[in-house]
Amino acid sequence: MKVYILVGVLLVAGMYLLVQGIRCNRATKEKLKQLSEYDAKTISLSYGDMSYVDKGNGEVILSVHGIFGGYDQAFDTCKDFASGYRILAPSRFGYLGSDMLGSGTPAEQAIAYAELLDRLGIDKVYLLATSAGGSIAIRFALDYPERTKGLILYCSAMPPAAKPANYAEYAGPPAFLCNDYAMFLMNPLFEPVMGMDASTIYGMLPVGERKAGVILDASITNPDMARNYDSYIIEDLQVPTLILHAKDDKLASYADVEKAWDRFPNSTLVSFETGGHLMVGHEEEVKDAVMAFVKEQTL
Repeated sequence: MKVYILVGVLLVAGMYLLVQGIRCNRATKEKLKQLSEYDAKTISLSYGDMSYVDKGNGEVILSVHGIFGGYDQAFDTCKDFASGYRILAPSRFGYLGSDMLGSGTPAEQAIAYAELLDRLGIDKVYLLATSAGGSIAIRFALDYPERTKGLILYCSAMPPAAKPANYAEYAGPPAFLCNDYAMFLMNPLFEPVMGMDASTIYGMLPVGERKAGVILDASITNPDMARNYDSYIIEDLQVPTLILHAKDDKLASYADVEKAWDRFPNSTLVSFETGGHLMVGHEEEVKDAVMAFVKEQTL
């Protein structure tokens, strides 16, 4: 009887893995088709090629995506308030058509953004950063205050409130999980572990074309504000900051926001009780807050 039970379990597990593999393959092919609809362009910069989406007119919002992102995630983050603005949504180093040259530090990525703005003839931008993109956006605002109209941190990583005695040298998924099939199998865990719906996986595909960026974020980007604490003098920020964050965010702790908020001069905090890392259900409130923030700076 135990043998029959074991065989049955193995058959069910094998069928599950097969079905999930078929679903993953179909979803990846569909996402590759969708990516072509973004009309992304590619430009050669000193740190290699960078792919980006550039749509709309008006004040420029430079969208700085998070981990497992790319130009698609960067643009989609702003789609609810894209009307009336020019959305510039590049893939960061190692993501969807963007090279990863040099060390890949936030400082180097900020330089690449400045070069992109130069090439497109853009003088100043609003930076909107999600999750891991916060380090790059904050670095850009510190290094290029004359080119930054405002900083918008959207469920973003936060700088430590004080210099940490220790920190995680690698903050992200292990490399062996950075493939389409492995992440697709893990999507049932997204809700209990990360507080995000399992369907979030469809926005992460194709994982393989984002893997280099994910590993770079885990090893370089995410630890940078702790590793190089003394170079992130947040108190010297010369630009206004809008912080948007959900209190139940499981990936970017709201407790860290509360501790770090006082470091940001001329800042506004808009918090939500629920919504998780993607602030689900607060699209209109986020849109209104961003539009009000931009309007206030242009008066």
